[in-house]
Amino acid sequence: MRVGKRRIIIIGDRVLIRPDDSAEKSPAGLYLPPTVREKEDVWGGVVVEVGPGLPVSDPNSVEEEPWKTTGNTVRYIPPQAETGDYALFLKKASVEINVEEKKYLIVPQAAILVIIRDEITT
Repeated sequence: MRVGKRRIIIIGDRVLIRPDDSAEKSPAGLYLPPTVREKEDVWGGVVVEVGPGLPVSDPNSVEEEPWKTTGNTVRYIPPQAETGDYALFLKKASVEINVEEKKYLIVPQAAILVIIRDEITT
């Protein structure tokens, strides 16, 4: 993702989220109860960028001499979140960053509780 002249690259299973600043109702139409808003344990926001996922080793590459392997292909288990999704996540697991005076949160996929995705019908 590009922000101004900078490129943001998300690593691993992390997700970059633009937090939702609305008080009661999310853009996805969810109403957060007052107890949740008071404690601010759960936040919502729009997924802006998604990392490649968790890297896994290729089970076919197990050899007796692994140092002799020449392939550098990395395989990933992709995250469930996609760009444009609305996510509810645990605030205490997020890390806030500011890029070009815009606030973003980096959230591990494990801290995302719910994803709301618009269905495309054809």
